[in-house]
Amino acid sequence: MQGFMIALITGMPIPSTVPRLRRRMACWLYEGILMFGVTFISGYLFGTLSQTRNALENRHALQAFLFVIFGIYFVWFWSKGQTLAMKTWNIRLVDQHGNAVTQLRALKRYILSWLWFLPPLLAVAPFNLPGGEVVVIVLGWVAVWALLSRFHQQGQFWHDAWAGTRLVSSPPLSR
Repeated sequence: MQGFMIALITGMPIPSTVPRLRRRMACWLYEGILMFGVTFISGYLFGTLSQTRNALENRHALQAFLFVIFGIYFVWFWSKGQTLAMKTWNIRLVDQHGNAVTQLRALKRYILSWLWFLPPLLAVAPFNLPGGEVVVIVLGWVAVWALLSRFHQQGQFWHDAWAGTRLVSSPPLSR
């Protein structure tokens, strides 16, 4: 803890360890729960402003709107170091040198983080599968994508490696 405080005071990069996969996935799940609220409020705002009366109307515009809102949410918080879920699980996002992430790098990470969902969704799109089967395939891919971090030299997710970022343990500051 002393090294952490000295690093904060001197501005030196914080010595870090990679959070265990289990903790990162718990944070990921909690982030998804929080995103439900962001989605609900954003969807309500979109529906009100666009005067959408049926959920199937303006579906693609709503998806594009949510993509932008999610991007703003994540880029903003990642450039500050942590989202609420990351604070809860004591995880911080830094660049490869342990410094704060720029908004441009956070945007790159946001785009690459869609690798959690897009490959299975694109793979099943031509088949018109029932929703339950799509969920199983997506969750299977999420498990595979998470486990692939075991093959990274530092144990990071591959989209983090490609974005030039990494997740590190961030012990809470004692008061």
